Amino acid sequence: MWWEKEKKAQTSRPSPKPQTGIRERKETQPTREVPKPVPVALQNPERVENPMTDNVSKPTNFNSAGTQGTFLGGSVVLKGELTGDEDLTIEGQFEGSLNLQDHCVTIGQHGQVKADITARQVVVGGKLTGKINARDKVEIRRTGHVTGDLSSSGVAIEDGAYFKGSIEILRDEDKKTAPRLPTSSLSVKA
Repeated sequence: MWWEKEKKAQTSRPSPKPQTGIRERKETQPTREVPKPVPVALQNPERVENPMTDNVSKPTNFNSAGTQGTFLGGSVVLKGELTGDEDLTIEGQFEGSLNLQDHCVTIGQHGQVKADITARQVVVGGKLTGKINARDKVEIRRTGHVTGDLSSSGVAIEDGAYFKGSIEILRDEDKKTAPRLPTSSLSVKA
């Protein structure tokens, strides 16, 4: 019919553009792209990471064999004689004697110890009162507070640490003649 013919004619010829000086914009729906995560290293390539310089002990202490040592937590209060065959980290309170001949004793930043210690290495970040006999080294961190006598091959005291007592530096011949106590697995006598 006539209206169908006219309708076809209107759709086949282009419609005149208005002469308003404004460009015609095509209306399209914007496509939304999901951003891909950028690796942290690429987010700010100008930023240079500095390694941590704080030497606070961590609760996961690993000894030379690669196994985890013993950790006494902040709420633990222990009195007596402690001997063992693995590394030990103390964040709680201990009073008595510690004998870990071939291992490291670490007193954490919140640890409080009143003991005579015999070990291969002793690291103090908390408070210690007593004698230390360390075969290799004694380290007193800046948060450490030590009152007592030290006997070791090497001693390191960081700036800001507190130390009151005497220091005896052992030589190789002194280490060979020093008596060694037998060690067993970790045991506590109260």
